[in-house]
Amino acid sequence: MWRASIFTLFPEMFPGPLGLSLAGDALKRNVWRLEAIDIRAHGLGRHRSVDDTPAGGGAGMVMRADVLAASLDAALEPDDPRPRLLMSPRGKPLTQARAREFAEAPGVAIVCGRFEGVDERVIAARRLEEVSIGDYVLSGGELAALVLLDAAVRLLPGVMGKEESGAEESFENGLLEYPHYTKPRVFEGHQIPDVLLSGDHAKIAAWREAEARALTAARRPDLLKPKARKS
Repeated sequence: MWRASIFTLFPEMFPGPLGLSLAGDALKRNVWRLEAIDIRAHGLGRHRSVDDTPAGGGAGMVMRADVLAASLDAALEPDDPRPRLLMSPRGKPLTQARAREFAEAPGVAIVCGRFEGVDERVIAARRLEEVSIGDYVLSGGELAALVLLDAAVRLLPGVMGKEESGAEESFENGLLEYPHYTKPRVFEGHQIPDVLLSGDHAKIAAWREAEARALTAARRPDLLKPKARKS
């Protein structure tokens, strides 16, 4: 079973939206498993402290290496094969290809940072891979973890109604997805393109390919640039 372990100071944030819709239904059917682990359980002293002032000075607080390491070590076996991730704005961008890699793994272990960040030593010592969902800063890693989990869980076998649904989406083939239409045939004077009602599957496929390329060129031309060859 695909398993997600989330290390967080706010375990009550999970499953959150992942308890609804496709992911929630799959969770109830035991297609995947989610456990939210409270980092503060390994906090220090009477107040279960998990952070301290940054070395060298500066604003805010930093999550302690010893506390986070204790939380990880208590929950994860040394030979756990799942990727160990840290949601961070300085990480590598989450892409559809990476989401599919996570879905094909046995699961994921995700650390949700808070405050100014996480002590660099625990990132290195526990081999945490930093992952970003965009060039902006959130209050913590929990919302980013929810995004990553949703992107991966929906790709698990048995989650989506039709397996081919995921194959034709944006980014799966390097293009943005083509436009979609449904009833009514005419809406406020705008008709469904005739080709989609023609029953000619070859023409429909060609139209969708052309529309996808046009949308990608207009909105994300960077996706159409040739990839540099690795030497």
